[in-house]
Amino acid sequence: MRYAVYIASLILLIASLLVASLWQPDGWWGVLAFGAIAALGTWDLLQTRSTLRRNYPVLAHFRYGLESIGPEMRQYFIESDTAEVPFSRQQRALVYQRAKSVNDVRPFGTQQDVYGHDYEWINHSMSPSPHVEHDFRIVIGADSAQPYSASVFNISAMSFGSLSANAIRALNRGAKLGGFYHDTGEGSISPYHREHGGDLVWEIGSGYFGCRDDQGRFDLERFTAAAADPQVKMIEIKLSQGAKPGHGGVLPAAKVSAEISATRGVPMGVDCVSPAKHSAFDTPRGLLEFVARLREASGGKPTGFKLAIGHPWEWFGIAKAMHETGLLPDFIVVDGAEGGTGAAPAEFIDHVGVPMHEALMLVHNTLVGLELRDRIRVGAAGRITSAFDVARTLAMGADWCNAGRGYMFALGCIQAQSCHTDRCPTGVATQDPSRWRQLDVPDKATRVFHFHDNTLKALRDLLCAAGLSHPDQLGPEHILRRVSATEVRSLGALYNFLAPGDLLGRIPGHAVFQSYWANARSDSFAAPDKVASLRASKSL
Repeated sequence: MRYAVYIASLILLIASLLVASLWQPDGWWGVLAFGAIAALGTWDLLQTRSTLRRNYPVLAHFRYGLESIGPEMRQYFIESDTAEVPFSRQQRALVYQRAKSVNDVRPFGTQQDVYGHDYEWINHSMSPSPHVEHDFRIVIGADSAQPYSASVFNISAMSFGSLSANAIRALNRGAKLGGFYHDTGEGSISPYHREHGGDLVWEIGSGYFGCRDDQGRFDLERFTAAAADPQVKMIEIKLSQGAKPGHGGVLPAAKVSAEISATRGVPMGVDCVSPAKHSAFDTPRGLLEFVARLREASGGKPTGFKLAIGHPWEWFGIAKAMHETGLLPDFIVVDGAEGGTGAAPAEFIDHVGVPMHEALMLVHNTLVGLELRDRIRVGAAGRITSAFDVARTLAMGADWCNAGRGYMFALGCIQAQSCHTDRCPTGVATQDPSRWRQLDVPDKATRVFHFHDNTLKALRDLLCAAGLSHPDQLGPEHILRRVSATEVRSLGALYNFLAPGDLLGRIPGHAVFQSYWANARSDSFAAPDKVASLRASKSL
């Protein structure tokens, strides 16, 4: 059976030759078809790289073909509507409907298992609030020279290079139409970010793209010139990202086009390296001094940083540095480990970094415990597609939310998961002009606008049902979670929340604070002595 198809192709090839030469002159098509199959099988037998092909000539290719379309088969024919891998068909459909501004109501009841573990809901009020304006905003950098009024739902960091030119154009035009911000990603500000004038948050990573010298170090003069652009509303220092925290990156020289060279300030013909760590600072205090330096050089624009939480003592060191020096960021963006607009190594995607819920609550609680929460705004990102996702995140301590893949769906992304191959079928995550030029910017920009607008309308409806009028009134008591078949807890009861001042002069009972707060250092990211001794114990 292993050789059946190969042997059959040889027999049919011989038969076709006889038929074509003796009886049917137009039968050479059979010779060509069966000859090609026989040649493929012969090559399978002769090659030595694949044992499977040698053992199953011709047949092995059917396996490869089925394997190559396996993700599509599962996505369209096998997975349930609620299977989140990484986004469910139900989540994607909701974004598509809201982006197209078509009816998104659902008939005949929920598909969610309301008695299943981790099912969540928001409690409604017997006295709902009247409908209010849905353009919910918060002020970031109230004490800075140029405070920014931000929407509570914005576009997360995605660089030109990861996304196509037309995808960047459409996102920024949509942000302009809706009055919300577009984070540039660490690839700096491209010409496509500037075409439509939408609000930008300039993300500066360890490569200092757009503000670096010839050696890749931070260049204050270049930063000052670029930050003066009125389209740039805030400055965000990227410490780490959810998809691959603690991991740098390299854009091969062959992919450094003239556009990317000009945008990032790197030479063509040379690998574009994004280091794993910053060179402008190496301590928690140094980070805050860098924040203050950029705020001043930008003319007082709100300046903060984004991070995925890892070692808790490193975050505690930053928090202690804030308390000791009085140097505060205007905002902090918490990126959850479930983030992933860009491709990353499998181990990093699956097993590195703290998920957004726990990371957000750690940051929120620390700031509350130091009585700094009212002076620092907190954003959060990590698989947010619906108004309920936004409401839950705000209830857990955030002031606003960012979304990356949600807005990619609004652009037309179908979750083909080919972002890293340069063969994105919808022209969103590719640099192939034959693909991205098919993405219609005006149409997709309108969809980005509608997704934002309709999501905020849905958020407004949730708030009014709960008897509230603004997202800043949401608290952990509003969100309920089933923790077993017979137990339900509000987030306020399920998690430990610190009271204002709990970290001033004492250590609360929360396990992570008990373990690491006392020994965290504002002058170093190094592990505490206790942790170092545990590591050393293996060599004793």
